[in-house]
Amino acid sequence: MTTKATVTAAGAAAAYDCDVCVVGLGPTGMTMAHLLAARGLTVTVLEREPEFYGMARAVYTDDECLRILQHAGVADEAHADMIVDLPVQWVTADGSLLAQFREPTRPNGWPVSNFFYQPFLEGVLERRLGERREVTIRRGRSVTGLEQDDEGVTVIHAASRGAADGTADLHLDDSAQEHVRARYLVACDGGRSTVRTALGIDMAGTRFPQRWLVLDLQATEGSEPFTHLPYFDFVCDPELPTVSCPQPDRRHRFEFMLRDCDSTEEFEARATAERLLSRYVRVDEVTITRQLVYTFNALVADRWRAGRVFLAGDAAHMTPQFIGQGMNAGLRDAENLSWKLADVILRGAADTLLDTYESERKPHAQAMIRLSVLNKDIVSTGRPAAIRARDWGLGVATRMPGVRTYVGEAKFKPKPRFRPGSYAGLPRRWRGLRGVEGTLIPQVPLRTADGRPVRLDDALGQRWAVLGVGVDPRAVLTEPVWQRLAPVWARVFTMGGRPTGRRPEGTGSAVAAAAPPGLIDLEGTSDALSRWLTRAGARTGSVIVLRPDRHVFSVTPPDGHGQAVAALDRLLPGCAVSR
Repeated sequence: MTTKATVTAAGAAAAYDCDVCVVGLGPTGMTMAHLLAARGLTVTVLEREPEFYGMARAVYTDDECLRILQHAGVADEAHADMIVDLPVQWVTADGSLLAQFREPTRPNGWPVSNFFYQPFLEGVLERRLGERREVTIRRGRSVTGLEQDDEGVTVIHAASRGAADGTADLHLDDSAQEHVRARYLVACDGGRSTVRTALGIDMAGTRFPQRWLVLDLQATEGSEPFTHLPYFDFVCDPELPTVSCPQPDRRHRFEFMLRDCDSTEEFEARATAERLLSRYVRVDEVTITRQLVYTFNALVADRWRAGRVFLAGDAAHMTPQFIGQGMNAGLRDAENLSWKLADVILRGAADTLLDTYESERKPHAQAMIRLSVLNKDIVSTGRPAAIRARDWGLGVATRMPGVRTYVGEAKFKPKPRFRPGSYAGLPRRWRGLRGVEGTLIPQVPLRTADGRPVRLDDALGQRWAVLGVGVDPRAVLTEPVWQRLAPVWARVFTMGGRPTGRRPEGTGSAVAAAAPPGLIDLEGTSDALSRWLTRAGARTGSVIVLRPDRHVFSVTPPDGHGQAVAALDRLLPGCAVSR
């Protein structure tokens, strides 16, 4: 593949086939395309595989990423095929419980623990993507080159047989190359990213030689072989570390760690698979649908942007599978980058906004990788002293209330919180408790003015949102930048906090005025909203600005909105673009 940087003369006309070209039609690429389209952009997706081949790789997603799929418009349908609220536990070789993680609350409006069968999830994503008029999908097309200039990217692609069988990518006819002209390119083409390689971007981290055997199973007709394996288990067996994972549709996955002396060929033999499985299931009651020995990497790209080209998903970072966050990291990339591209293209936001994609996402991706490697070490250690320390530590975690909560509710998991000075938003303030700027607002239970339940993100849609606490924010925010922002306006009340009173005799007006046109009225249906507003330092008359990804841009007190105005003026110096 070739790359070329050219310069377009200032003022030269640029014709585009689409706003954004996405390379790769895996979960990251499909989610990226969904979110770009939902936020008003046109998208062309290039995928080298001529057909969907349905390989099951990822198995888990969390509440934060279901919220992203909610923004993409596919969460409810995808979630219907998932196993939810499933405890995750660490057990010994004889099945004794060491520790268990379960999350009783749903801060993002979705279960924290969700297990899926990847072909089902990808089927929903691709089927719904085909219904979006803004999206063009080109299967069987492999990128062979790209050229950048001041105004866009030209992507060169050719027909491809794909590489579903594990062979190298083969082009059918290089002489019949085609071109796509886009404003930006997002490479979601996996750990062996053709685009990243062509750009000369290296990856840093660790490549683990440790091998694991993955076995995907389907129950045979009329059998129920997995009922005694209801939870996700990390089996801390020093002789044979094992992962046991329930999946929908009477499926199950096992992963077994190989020792250095074990032969890959032996572990890819049917007889070995049956011997290992016989510890857990009757082998005559299951069908092995996939058997593969693999290694894993913990790597991050040196840079995630090269001019108008961005890396996302495994092209930008590779996360070991031990906390189920590889695919989810790609979904987080899609959420973060898609709204920024939309703001730059449609609302004249400064190009520097796109630099915050890497500065916001990279630290979180690195933290997830570190946690995954740590869990791998916990599960797979074979040293007697380390085993004793692990079993003692996890035992303490189950007995001490504070530690039990920390482990049991997975509070060790990196939070969706941006580092000070690295994100698009006002600096986080300290109010005795940690401020909320740069954090994800919880999706608390709400109802509309007519009493109907509604999820926060469904009510606010895909744009920026400005929330007035008990007030119409439009009455206090009059600067031009608010028109350039083109936000959703909302008035929020805590549960029971809406003004009430008798209707005056002889009038048709109510004491608590209905929301004027263009304003959404929302009220909490639990104390969750009130608790969050207290933490945010927001009182009646305060204004909260939410980014399209529902991270908090700013919280400002009554008559103190100047900081938010100045920050938005820097972010949106141009004028809104109409379509």
